[in-house]
This record gives sequence, C-alpha cells and structure tokens, in this order.
Amino acid sequence: MKIHKNIPSIFSKLGVLLLALVFAAGCTQQKQEKKTADLVYVNWAEGIAYTNLAKVVLEDKMNYDVEITSADVGPAYTAVAQGDADAFMETWLPTLHADYYEQFKDDISDLGTVYEGTQSGLVVPRYVEIDKISELNEVRDRFNGEITGIDAGAGIMKTTNQVIEEYDLDYELVQSSGPAMTSALQRAIDNEEWIVVTGWKPHWKFGRFDLKFLEQDEDKMLWKQGNIHIMGRDNLAQDKPELAEFLSEMYLTDGELADLMVAINESDADNEVVARQWMQEHEEVVEDWIPEGNQQAGMN
Repeated sequence: MKIHKNIPSIFSKLGVLLLALVFAAGCTQQKQEKKTADLVYVNWAEGIAYTNLAKVVLEDKMNYDVEITSADVGPAYTAVAQGDADAFMETWLPTLHADYYEQFKDDISDLGTVYEGTQSGLVVPRYVEIDKISELNEVRDRFNGEITGIDAGAGIMKTTNQVIEEYDLDYELVQSSGPAMTSALQRAIDNEEWIVVTGWKPHWKFGRFDLKFLEQDEDKMLWKQGNIHIMGRDNLAQDKPELAEFLSEMYLTDGELADLMVAINESDADNEVVARQWMQEHEEVVEDWIPEGNQQAGMN
C-alpha cells in the first residue's frame, strides 16, 4: 500500500520537473531567436527617414533588437570599419563620400544601393535671379557673401570648398547642420530674401519649397549624380547573414522616399512612430526586403 501512496507524489514531482524543463527550453529558444542590429546614420532627412523605417521593420517583422545612432560622416565610417557598428546607412557615391570610401574600403562591405539618382550642389529659391554658380560673385551682396552649409564633416561641405576655390568665389561657407540649414532656408523664403545653401536630393525641402540647383560649368563639373549605398562592417555577411541580406534588399524609389520624408517632417510624432505607420501602409514595399526564411513569420 505504501508503494501506491507514493506513486502520485512521484508523478507530481516529474510533472513539475517536466514543466520547468519546457519553460527553460522556451526561454532559451526565445533568447536565441532575439537578434541585434546596430545601425549608424547621418542626421540628414533621408537617412533619418529610412533608418527609422529599417529599425521598425527589423523589430516588428524579424524579431531584432535594433539600436540606431546618429553620427557625423567620419565617425560613422570609423565605427563600421572598426566593427563597433553593423552598418552605415548613407554612403553617397561616386562623389560626396569618395575620400571616405577610399580610406575605409578595405574594412567595410558594400551592401548595395538603398536609393538611386542623387543630386548635390548649391541650391537657391527659384525667385533668385541667377542660374549658374559662375554668376555668384556678381551678386555677392545679395547673399551677404555666405553659403549656408551643414555639418563640417559632410562630403558636400568638402566639395563646396572645392567649388569655392575652382570658381574663385568670394564667399564664406558657413557651417551649421541639416536642420539649421533648412530653417535658414525657410526664414529666407518667408521674407523673399536671397539665400544659397548646400543642397541635395533626395530631401523633403524640394517638395516643400520651389527651389533650383545652380548650374555648373561644363569644364567644372565637381558634383555628379550618383546613388546612396549601405556599407556594412567587413564580416557582417558571415556574422549576421540575415541582417546583411535584409540591408542588401532594402530599396526605396524616389516617390516612396519622398512620401516617407514628408510624413516624418510634417508630423509631431516620434520618427519611429511615423515610420511604423508608413510601414503598415506600404506592406508590399517592405515585404520584398525580408529574407525568404522570415517572410511568413515576419508578415503576419
């Protein structure tokens, strides 16, 4: 009889042990499934927009923990080249970041283009009565002898200094930031004042204001059209093949990126909140970026 009395106790203990093992296995599996991504971007409108979009897609549809960090161009390249970050989201080639790419190319991997058809140069409101860079000296006083720039480490600032020298412009390039530049542009347009800024496309300002690029002379074409690439650390494809594949597949057309940038710029909500809403409204776009093994689980 004593044996029969102990049988329920034994089964009870085995049951508890089995449940504990199942729970532990589940926790272990959940930990193994959680993946990380560390992405660096420049505080420019387009980079802010699609880096936040990448974050919410990776988190919501691929079960990643994602950290995004804003940095100047030089430190961003350095972080990826040294393996401190997984990817730099905004390399402008062949012109703006040519020097950086040449310096770091042996320690980074090109994951492909996220946007095609970039344009950079000196930008003015369309009401400004000149059309060429070579005409700037003739109207120096109208611009107060200043070109409003962005952060000092940006490739467009280096090229603008080359333009000032090549065209012998009697102008000072004023360092600021992307947001400060667009604020200065907004104030000038509100007052119908003349202003010349370092500008690039894609950018929401071309949808908001009536602007034009000043034309370059044929023998002084320092700015060229190009593409925006995503650069990963050298061993990213081996270490995190799924992340590398996602970043390689990520691509936005001019219309898609313009729509996302305008949505973020015109909203008072957090960038991530707006990016998540855009993602939910454009499932057919982000679906193509997700590696095949994640498609079914990711898109539910």
